[in-house]
Amino acid sequence: AAGFLLLRSRGAPPGGVVEEAAGRLSQRRYKKAVLPEPGGAAPAVSVTEIRRYLREQGVPFQDGYSCLHAPSLFAPGPAGPPFTLFIDKTTGGFLCTATLAEGTWQDLQAAVELRHRGLPPPGPGEAEEEDEEEVEARRAREDARRIWERALPLWELLDEEESRATKAAFGIAQLADATLKRFGVRYLRAARALVFPWFGPRDGALRGLKLVGTQRQGNATTTTEETFPRFDAYHNLFGLPLIGRRDTEVVLTGRELDALALHQATGVPSLALPRGATCLPPALLPYLEQFKRVTLWLGEDLRSWEAAKLFARKLSVKRCSLLREEVFGELANSEQVAGVKWARFPELNKLLKGHRKGELTVFTGPTGSGKTTFISEYALDLCTQGVCTLWGSFEINNIRLAKIMLTQFAARRLEDQLELYDEWADRFEELPLYFMTFHGQQNIKTVIDTMKHAVYMYDITHVVVDNLQFMMGHEQLSADRLAAQDFIIGAFRKFATENTCHITLIIHPRKEDDEKELQTASIFGSAKASQEADNVLILQDRKLTTGPGKRYLQVSKNRFDGDVGVFPLEFSKASLTFSSTSSKNKAKLKKMKEEKAPSSKKDPDGGAGRSSKP
Repeated sequence: AAGFLLLRSRGAPPGGVVEEAAGRLSQRRYKKAVLPEPGGAAPAVSVTEIRRYLREQGVPFQDGYSCLHAPSLFAPGPAGPPFTLFIDKTTGGFLCTATLAEGTWQDLQAAVELRHRGLPPPGPGEAEEEDEEEVEARRAREDARRIWERALPLWELLDEEESRATKAAFGIAQLADATLKRFGVRYLRAARALVFPWFGPRDGALRGLKLVGTQRQGNATTTTEETFPRFDAYHNLFGLPLIGRRDTEVVLTGRELDALALHQATGVPSLALPRGATCLPPALLPYLEQFKRVTLWLGEDLRSWEAAKLFARKLSVKRCSLLREEVFGELANSEQVAGVKWARFPELNKLLKGHRKGELTVFTGPTGSGKTTFISEYALDLCTQGVCTLWGSFEINNIRLAKIMLTQFAARRLEDQLELYDEWADRFEELPLYFMTFHGQQNIKTVIDTMKHAVYMYDITHVVVDNLQFMMGHEQLSADRLAAQDFIIGAFRKFATENTCHITLIIHPRKEDDEKELQTASIFGSAKASQEADNVLILQDRKLTTGPGKRYLQVSKNRFDGDVGVFPLEFSKASLTFSSTSSKNKAKLKKMKEEKAPSSKKDPDGGAGRSSKP
């Protein structure tokens, strides 16, 4: 199986950092130079194969909830600490909690072979020289340490009035100083932010931290977060060092403040996930293996409820409890059930009502009308709102696609303002956005396997496939091609339902008269595409007959509530963005652009500058 990658701004070694997982996977690297295609696909592994291999190699193991437990191969001594090696049942990846050694299933097999030869397996930090990832991680820890030293314990603020005002601003007036002290919460006066530390569970050393601030926008208060290390590498459980070895019950919350309040009120061990309801990184699963009961309390909104159900699959549903007040009342709220709203396309919200998990959207439009450009902005809009997105672009390469999306994200031509490139690339880096490394014709099974891996690893809830035709063999006869298309569409439909994941599938239309508008029947192939789809979107391009710029988006099918319709689009060549032509929407886009301007961002000391510097 091939895999996927995520692009980022700086610090990538040549070719990207490749992780051999269910396929070719690269951590997010947005490079200024061309990023070549990673190679060397690794085969997937099943838990049955993992068990068989361990038995054959004489490695004892115990069956856990999400992982197999085995003695460490990486600690000194003939056997190592008892059962501190955790092997993920889904991916085969491992983590030794005694030494913090981690790697892929192939790495573990290599370590077992070295042990049989009487050679010690490589320990953490034994590489001849640091790679870019290690250098960046070390710098992040140093940044965190400097911020931590400048931050003050809330209960030690010199001004009692400042302490009271700070607690009121963050809504923590009811939290006792003893609770704040127990969890090590501090306050960074220069940034007006609470500082939540991440201490290593093995040695208690500071490994990172999260800054949580508040901003007033009119009558509303919004929360801002910044992490060291960067957001996508911030894998931790706030409060983990406070867990005792004999604790068998824990509550997982979506916010650090919720963990504090819950522990103070009940005394139950409480942990906060690093990204709340966005994702549960598999790297954290070993630290949750000791608990016989896990209560997920991520929030009261529908998205948090759906995330809790998704996380319960990873943790083992049998030991999980989902806590939510007034569940049926929340489900009856049409605004939440309708899904995530688009910020850039309010007219689309009026028709589709929102973007919902578990649906299949088919999108088509004439050749050269801007299908990929529109869908990239459509998906980017959702991604900026926390919808974890996987892009499968088989027609254009990822570098070109990432450039389009970065331009849309910044809403400007960065080629004309290169001094802003790093700032926007850093912000683009924080998006939960991944790209498959496929290009050209691909097999449907390989693509589905990669999608399954992405859902498990990164809790992907939206997959964009561009486009269907590149997944079909060109050598087949026409009748077989139609059958193959039906099979592929059925596979995507099944995947969306079983994985509670929305799939947006781009399909080219039939060859028709340019003067005629496309219809649902214009979608290439049989009627199965429109039958299986929950939504059908058509990008109508009338510029060939009525002049430039005449584009419309038509919603021709909407299974959610039946509303269909059409609205005009206006394309900006400078920012590569589509928008409705209403003045209200233009004003909203202008406001979004001003709010996202990097020059207005402050560093943790309160001065202007790069967001990643303390």
